[in-house]
Amino acid sequence: MRRAPADPARLRARRRGRLAERLCRWHLRLRGWRILAADWRCPAGEIDILARRRNVLAVIEVKSRPDFATGAAAILPRQRRRVARAAEAFLAMRPDLASLALRFDVMVVAPRRLPRHVAGAWRIDG
Repeated sequence: MRRAPADPARLRARRRGRLAERLCRWHLRLRGWRILAADWRCPAGEIDILARRRNVLAVIEVKSRPDFATGAAAILPRQRRRVARAAEAFLAMRPDLASLALRFDVMVVAPRRLPRHVAGAWRIDG
């Protein structure tokens, strides 16, 4: 069975997203974060970056958008729940990190700009 050719716009978006994630990892490292995992996937969901600095474990969603405002607003409640479930799965695999403060962040990459890191962009209550 042959696959249909991939949509060029979708391929460009995927490439842009991977570049944005790489730029964000670089940005975080320069600011003292240690990258624990990148593009981490499990059946419950996917996490773009898991990073640690001191006693904080940041679960970071990366968005590449034309401007910062649309990037931060692009994470819908459904995606937040999926990221939170993936974070739970990650912590189940890494109980040594369970004592850290868990935080959900967003990093937005806009053209010709350094990434903007929004710490504590959302919380999971319950």
